[in-house]
Amino acid sequence: MIIKLERLKIQSRRSEEAINITALVEEAIAQSGVQNGLVHVMTTHTSSGLVVTEGIPCLEQDILTHLARLFPESEDYHHRRYLDYDGRLGFNADAHLKSVVGGISCSFPIENGKMARGSRQTIYFMEYDGPLERTCLIQILGE
Repeated sequence: MIIKLERLKIQSRRSEEAINITALVEEAIAQSGVQNGLVHVMTTHTSSGLVVTEGIPCLEQDILTHLARLFPESEDYHHRRYLDYDGRLGFNADAHLKSVVGGISCSFPIENGKMARGSRQTIYFMEYDGPLERTCLIQILGE
């Protein structure tokens, strides 16, 4: 049994964006040597997410547009206050809520050394509070 954990660094460029990381996950699988198993991808940040959908720019924009409608930045959130436990002002509740709704992880089977996925399934790292350098964990298990 092979178990590998890769840390993928992602630099977002905008406050909110969808970054296609599918090829980076596939590359990690190829380098692991696993032929059959499972890959699990997870963001380590509470104001970002992972989404699997068809890989086209109009859907990237639709996701961001509709999450912004659900969770506008200017809303009067409880999180918008001084947070005494870490000495900072909470300002990004909208980003946290987008992460909760969109999700923080995804998993795919690995078959014959490749991710088994639908032909249009694309893995997006979703930045909701950038631009920042972020980390995703890619856990690969199998034989």
